[in-house]
Amino acid sequence: MIQSMTGYGKVVVAFKDKKINAEIKSLNSKQLDLQTRIAPLYREKEMEIRQMIAAALERGKVDFSLWIEKDAGVDATPVNAALVENYYHQLKSVAEKVGIPEPEDWMYTLTRMPDVLTKTEQVELTDEEWTAARKAVEGAINALVDFRKQEGAALEKKFAEKIDNIERLMAEIEPYEKSRVEKIRQRIVDGLQQIPGVEYDKNRLEQELIYYIEKLDISEEKQRLTNHLKYFRETMRDGHGQGKKLGFIAQEMGREINTTGSKSNQAEMQNIVVQMKDELEQIKEQVLNAL
Repeated sequence: MIQSMTGYGKVVVAFKDKKINAEIKSLNSKQLDLQTRIAPLYREKEMEIRQMIAAALERGKVDFSLWIEKDAGVDATPVNAALVENYYHQLKSVAEKVGIPEPEDWMYTLTRMPDVLTKTEQVELTDEEWTAARKAVEGAINALVDFRKQEGAALEKKFAEKIDNIERLMAEIEPYEKSRVEKIRQRIVDGLQQIPGVEYDKNRLEQELIYYIEKLDISEEKQRLTNHLKYFRETMRDGHGQGKKLGFIAQEMGREINTTGSKSNQAEMQNIVVQMKDELEQIKEQVLNAL
């Protein structure tokens, strides 16, 4: 089964007093275009994370984020009480010596002194925490792959429907293809008869008609288009990673349909060719999203 390049996955893993969040999104792209936003604590593992994503996703415009949510109480910035007391006594002593009034709002003044509020961060990543973070990363990637498979199944169903429609439309051309030979012959003969005093060799006329009709014959185009339709179906069954090949096959299908249109000198045939082009255009639009 083919896979889509569009997908989304998110996993949250609890670790002690925090939640480790891993989120990943992907859109279609000709190659892997990976953008990451990783919390400082896990930056040392960025290359490993990139390798995990590249191995699993292969292609696509991928946006990955890894961040930490801490409990609000645990995450509060601690107050250095000893330092606050020290600042208080120093400022009070200075005020007395210099003869200036003490601050009206001591708390406002003291909390703005250097190092009173100190944010302490973990500076080393433990093996235990990385195991939890890796679990979140792997879970998000797997969720995205599952999403891609679901989207791929919908794409495959759509492709099969469009291929069947092209095949049906190609069969509808056949009656007009057979009837047009006599119409071409009669139109040329009628045109010659309307020219007064013109004599023509009937054998030569037959030879010219055969040559003209052969130039308009679409048997080879129909056969090649049939082969392309079959190859498209076979390639879909090969599984994911066939998006580019499906795109190339669609291009070849377009060449045969265009040539058929250029050889179709009847309005009915041309209308059918236009419908075939419409079905193919929808395939081309969607195949860009196939992995």
